[in-house]
Amino acid sequence: MILETIEKENDIKNVAPEDWNLLAEEIRSFLIKKISVTGGHLGSNLGAVELTMALHLSLNLPQDKIVWDVGHQSYTHKLLTGRRSGFESLRKYGGMSGFPKRKESECDCFDTGHSSTSISAGLGLVKARDLRNENHTVISVIGDGSLTGGMAYEALNNASRLKKNFIIVLNDNNMSISENVGGVSKYLNNIRTADKYLDMKEGIYNSLMESNLEPIVTSIRRAKSSVKQLVIPGMFFEDMGITYLGPVDGHNINAMMKVLREAKRCKSAVLVHVITQKGKGFAPAEKHPARFHGAEPFDVETGLPLTPKTKSSYTDVFSTVMCKLGDRYQDVVAITAAMPDGTGLKRFRNMYPDRFFDVGIAEEHAVTFAAGLAAGGMHPVVAVYSSFLQRAYDQILHDVCIQNLPVTFAIDRAGLVGSDGETHQGIFDLSYLSSIPNMHIMAPKNKWELSDMLKFAVAFQGPVALRYPRGEAFDGLREYREPIRFGKAEWIYRENDIALVAVGSMVKTALTVREALLRKGFHCSIINARFVKPIDTEILDEAVENHDLIVTMEENVASGGFGEKVREYFDRHHFGTRLLAVHVPDEYVEHGNVDILRRELGIDAETIGQKIMEQYKEMSHKDSRKGTKI
Repeated sequence: MILETIEKENDIKNVAPEDWNLLAEEIRSFLIKKISVTGGHLGSNLGAVELTMALHLSLNLPQDKIVWDVGHQSYTHKLLTGRRSGFESLRKYGGMSGFPKRKESECDCFDTGHSSTSISAGLGLVKARDLRNENHTVISVIGDGSLTGGMAYEALNNASRLKKNFIIVLNDNNMSISENVGGVSKYLNNIRTADKYLDMKEGIYNSLMESNLEPIVTSIRRAKSSVKQLVIPGMFFEDMGITYLGPVDGHNINAMMKVLREAKRCKSAVLVHVITQKGKGFAPAEKHPARFHGAEPFDVETGLPLTPKTKSSYTDVFSTVMCKLGDRYQDVVAITAAMPDGTGLKRFRNMYPDRFFDVGIAEEHAVTFAAGLAAGGMHPVVAVYSSFLQRAYDQILHDVCIQNLPVTFAIDRAGLVGSDGETHQGIFDLSYLSSIPNMHIMAPKNKWELSDMLKFAVAFQGPVALRYPRGEAFDGLREYREPIRFGKAEWIYRENDIALVAVGSMVKTALTVREALLRKGFHCSIINARFVKPIDTEILDEAVENHDLIVTMEENVASGGFGEKVREYFDRHHFGTRLLAVHVPDEYVEHGNVDILRRELGIDAETIGQKIMEQYKEMSHKDSRKGTKI
């Protein structure tokens, strides 16, 4: 196999040109085989094989730099930089990340994981290069979907002022930008990328600049652009001052290498428009690209998941309830940032298309747009992943909460999400949301409570954040379904000795902890916190009266979390109360199976039980020395 000859960066340059297409086929076969076992981002990687090969053939890594927007399409890049063996542990705990990581390879020049960031990062690398008088190429690769994010345009606006080379590759796999039209456009585009044209253009430019005739240069550029405006695609970029090259077939390596050669000669920012097909080479992914964006392990022959879903997820429950609320209330509208499938709003979109809004990868806009809808008399529900909502912190604070507008944030993937790693773990939302006045935060213990809380939130006249985890919805404790009352927690079991005060998904863990403590002879209560803001101080007062130890449990970092709020309250009102706070450490959590991550972080049932016993023994020892019996 040709792929086996690639052991490190730049080895692809030893592959004969006539074997490039064969190597592309081998890469696709390798990715399909490996991802069918581990799961991962398949569609985007299959579509970027030839593009990545052309970049590696045109560059000298790691001296030259490639910044991958989001980074979920970097699998071929990892193969071509000698990380083939890493695919055995792709996205597993301790294994290779599914995203670029600087700590993993010198050829990964920037960590990515969220959208619309590559142009900004690339521009920073360009300016650093120039300030250090270095002479390497920087290329930012960005998808057409990522261009729906406003940050990309902020970066383009700054890049337009460059007088040095900076290449932006637009990987367009959904025709989001208009197609090239007509033979004249193709003819002019070929002229302006030809060697003679560029040589002449560069020579004239240098002569005029050396003669201090910059105003003449500006006038010529304006006159030229007025003609190109009629026939050349991409004039939006040209009008910003960014040279546009393309479109070019993203599966034609020779064509891409040619246009990249010309792009490297531009003394400015240049955008290369590449057309690719998402999922190319694997029929199920070509037919259903959304399904194979982030695929679970699947059967290679059929493309079907190896483990079919048998139980409903929290996302499924949210989807069902939203459709019912849409029928019941005409003022309920739904907003998503390019994730109607992932957030469960696809059914709502089909049923109520006039009240559904997909704003693209633009979380900041989504939140302020929701604020406008709320100010106009509607009740918007913004469905978003926890880690993506971080991008709209200012809009939540400034546009929603200052005005106390009735916007519901349905926060999916809250807590640990697993294989996507640091950039996607939803372990900060309780902290960053609870710092905002007028924000109210809830977390359901099971699927029934998610339904009740969503109904409560839609009827509430103010901002509400409802956070729930990824994956299968817990269907236990159905008999414990007290009506949702503002700011009130719920007793599940009321005993003494130890009180477990659990937030959302941790209620299920608390049940296992309680069973273990009962076997050791301890009485153990469970309180379902329900609200993280405001916390139920009355139930905490009651718990202090009847329990020796209070244990808070949450799937959020310590700083700013639920446990910190309870500790602060106890310090003010119940000084000396014995409190054990169970939480995620204040650190970034890498990729891996969620159960493994919980154990490593010390928030699994067994470790929590051990911590409680250690705390209890320490308390007993101290109190026995004081002559007090617990």
